[in-house]
Amino acid sequence: MVDFEKLKQLREETGVSFLLCKKALEESKNDIPKAKQILDRVAGKELEEKSKRSTKSGGLFSYVHHNGKVASIVEILCETDFVSGNLEFQEFGHEIALQVASLYPKNVKELLDQEYVKDQSKKINELLNENVLKFGEKIQISRLEVWNLGEKVK
Repeated sequence: MVDFEKLKQLREETGVSFLLCKKALEESKNDIPKAKQILDRVAGKELEEKSKRSTKSGGLFSYVHHNGKVASIVEILCETDFVSGNLEFQEFGHEIALQVASLYPKNVKELLDQEYVKDQSKKINELLNENVLKFGEKIQISRLEVWNLGEKVK
């Protein structure tokens, strides 16, 4: 039997879906450090499995810098409308648009390799993977663009 308080704690500490946290706690007999090790092991398999799925939903996210001179737009895809409408997914999209407007990546690959401006201990790719595990769906950043006031559009 899974201890609900430990399930809640593990979910809050890792951001991984309740289902994966529950399985890890069952396997570890409610031992949180062991459950975290199990999640680390399972996460790679989950990410690989989800990478093969198709994305048919998602959203466009924008950010305009407070001075009104820099703006970005990012397309982030996911599998279902359920996830794309989720407030946490919307917040993730906004964070990525802010990142793009702050550090001007030339393309998605460059963005994924950047350090996250709000937590430089992780890269954007890690933030993306955390959200894949949180929502249990494939999520992909597919397009991005940055505009600077007065620059010619390509």
